[in-house]
Amino acid sequence: MLCSYTAKYIRLEEGYMGQLVEWPEVVTEGADLDECRAMLRNALYEMVLAYRDLGKEIPSHNALIEQLPVEIDLVSEPALSGEIP
Repeated sequence: MLCSYTAKYIRLEEGYMGQLVEWPEVVTEGADLDECRAMLRNALYEMVLAYRDLGKEIPSHNALIEQLPVEIDLVSEPALSGEIP
């Protein structure tokens, strides 16, 4: 079965950190983006093997990703439930 997970990458001073959105325990770092991608794929394979060995359920791979815009300079008070300034 082919499963696709969502990777997010954060630029660090010394390279990149990669993490799976749906499975946050799968996380790694690399010197550059290509190395980080390869290491994240290896970390995913290793985590799948570990979960299978332990009889644990493998997390779902169907995340909904969206960006939520916010005008940072306009935020001054906590928003009331459901209310957007």
